[in-house]
Amino acid sequence: MTDWSGKRYWLIGASEGLGRALAERMSRAGVELVLSARNRDRLEDLADALPGRSLVVPVDVRDMASVHEAAHAAGAVDGVVYLAGVYWPQAAQDWNADQVEAMCDVNFTGAARLMGAVLPAMIERGSGHVILTGSLAGFRGLPGAIGYGASKAGLMHLAESMQADLRGSGVAVQLVNPGFVRTRLTDKNDFTMPFIMEAETAAAAIFDHMGTTRFRKSFPLLFSWLFRLSRLMPDWLWFRLFAIRG
Repeated sequence: MTDWSGKRYWLIGASEGLGRALAERMSRAGVELVLSARNRDRLEDLADALPGRSLVVPVDVRDMASVHEAAHAAGAVDGVVYLAGVYWPQAAQDWNADQVEAMCDVNFTGAARLMGAVLPAMIERGSGHVILTGSLAGFRGLPGAIGYGASKAGLMHLAESMQADLRGSGVAVQLVNPGFVRTRLTDKNDFTMPFIMEAETAAAAIFDHMGTTRFRKSFPLLFSWLFRLSRLMPDWLWFRLFAIRG
């Protein structure tokens, strides 16, 4: 159990969907929030609706200058949650270079830019809390996940490397890997999404995890086991089960 009252956290990707739901839950728990995304109007709408204190700081995580400017405006924070993400369902046969670049740049490289702006201060003072949002889609290659799956796999690896380096340093690193969450991004999918969660349900799971000392949480639990065990599956079996037949 964590006493959240008076803590100050920076949420990147807070304007809608899962980010907005998590901001609402954290604010009710007494956390002061720095709210970031590209859309100032949506952020200000969220800030007006929150019960607690908040600061709106727009940022474009694809732009290093914007990230450093936002980090300066955000000031000292106890923790940072990276939820920024873009998504288009896409097979290799339908490769859209602009969309693939955007998914890699926002979902993974944007997180690396953000960490470079906030992590040194946390390390210097010996305290801090970082939460990165991966995905069950990052565990293993899936059909129709060009760009998105790779970007989330990279983010998950980044979190693991940070944990390997920072464990015991006073800077806590956590990784959350949700399955399908009902947002405008998953609305793009035209296939059945098993165990799909509402944003509020996923936000509750993430916030509960943030109050623990555990590194990783993959959820929903039953669905996550398929992906976690997939790493033990030989390639021939995995692709026989999940690859699209030509």
